[in-house]
Amino acid sequence: MKARVYVSYKETVLDPQGKTVCSALQSLGYTDIVDVRQGKFFEITLKDGADPAGARKQIEEAAHEVLANPVIEEYRVEFLD
Repeated sequence: MKARVYVSYKETVLDPQGKTVCSALQSLGYTDIVDVRQGKFFEITLKDGADPAGARKQIEEAAHEVLANPVIEEYRVEFLD
């Protein structure tokens, strides 16, 4: 089983790297792009035979406590069978 965790800044948090990327894209001629938000992506492999409910709990906890800073970031967890 694998899990994917997507982490990005909350909408209310300034994203200077995203603004820089957006500006660079626009200067390269991608004029339809008006905003870019950058983030992090984690692909996590779980051991064979892991209890699905326990694994989901562990991944959710790890995302909240370690992978994301819930004060300024939001995250989304996706599980792949």
